[in-house]
Amino acid sequence: MLNRIDLRGGSRDPRELLPRAQLDVSVAVEQIRPLVEAVREHGFAAIREATERFDGVRLERLRVPAEALVAAERRLDPEVRAALTESIDRARRVHADQRRTDHTTTVTPGGTVTERWVPVERVGLYVPGGLAMYPSTVVMNVVPAQAAGVSALVVASPPQRENGGLPDDRVLAACALLGVDEVYAAGGAQAVAMLGYGSTTDAAGVEPRCAPVDMITGPGNIWVTAAKRLLRGLVGIDAEAGPTEIAVLADDTADPVHVAADLISQAEHDPLAASILVTPDEGLLEAVQAELVRQVALTKHSERITTALTGQQSGAVLVDDLAAGLRVVDAYAAEHLEIQTRDAREWALRVRNAGAIFIGPYAPVSLGDYCAGSNHVLPTGGCARHSSGLSVQSFLRGIHLIEYDEAALREVAPHVRTLATVEDLPAHGEAVRARFPGGPGETA
Repeated sequence: MLNRIDLRGGSRDPRELLPRAQLDVSVAVEQIRPLVEAVREHGFAAIREATERFDGVRLERLRVPAEALVAAERRLDPEVRAALTESIDRARRVHADQRRTDHTTTVTPGGTVTERWVPVERVGLYVPGGLAMYPSTVVMNVVPAQAAGVSALVVASPPQRENGGLPDDRVLAACALLGVDEVYAAGGAQAVAMLGYGSTTDAAGVEPRCAPVDMITGPGNIWVTAAKRLLRGLVGIDAEAGPTEIAVLADDTADPVHVAADLISQAEHDPLAASILVTPDEGLLEAVQAELVRQVALTKHSERITTALTGQQSGAVLVDDLAAGLRVVDAYAAEHLEIQTRDAREWALRVRNAGAIFIGPYAPVSLGDYCAGSNHVLPTGGCARHSSGLSVQSFLRGIHLIEYDEAALREVAPHVRTLATVEDLPAHGEAVRARFPGGPGETA
């Protein structure tokens, strides 16, 4: 079922050979640019028109009433409530330990630099609502933002015809459980534009306006990604999320039933989802292929999964040994990486590039999707080589406070003036000279 790639005995850079989903976000940017501009200029009218065209819902107002959030939480199935509550609790415990503290460094007597960590003031959280509904994404976005101290959180999620034009009930219930009460029934590029530019939220202009946010986070389809790219700079964004990925580095100790199930679990997300097996064991590869055929036939979304597993973005990679496999997974830089080998933790500690690493047979990616305590908003498309997943740090800005007294500035003034002269910026040096006219420190 998986395309087979044999890298044994070769020396080429694995990045040239590994499969990857092909997405041209730049083309999508140009396609959605008119819509984003329409939302900037016309607000609610443009959002309503796009929502009717893409979601089949004609909205009279965008903001979800407070009573609808309360009702959604009240209707929540007890088992779902228990699962979401556990997910929230575990995520809060992990993210609470990520909060940074301010620190002051004494550079010289009388001269200090303090680094303050200040949260973003207003954040827009996008929650998808296409092939599947994601109350878990509410948890993964809201918990680190709250731990960082973000003062205003806004959730946007697509309206559902079967829910009377409101977002999915489970998404609304998750918002209520987390204490988020500013929620909008808007999806796609128009939702991102609304968050970035702000908008009136009903035809009459009676409902409170959605004020612009400072940052937008959360995964979405290519149109959401394109809109985030278009607005980047006007607002901060977490990342340009692409289709989900899983890579499994496994040897002959791995259980092919587990490996196949984990590859299928991520293929279930999207026909463009990527599932990669990297192994030096040909016997394991064949056993996993057989398990994929057996298990896919039993799954609910078998057509979607088959498309993903047989697509150009997925594959089974044969390598000479685990060291070669490590080079392959580092080159691939998967969103999710599982290590199912002997001494799995030791191999995991050698990995340099991955969004999150799941170690051993009892840490499947689906654990991290929901209840590990880790965050499931992770870098895709090889971005794990340079970027991290969503965390408390995503919502914090480091601001330096520089405090020097007269003596401390006088001491370093000659060096400031020298460097200003070297860079042909004499006014920089004069800004220091002006404080010590005719005194020590005047001459560099």
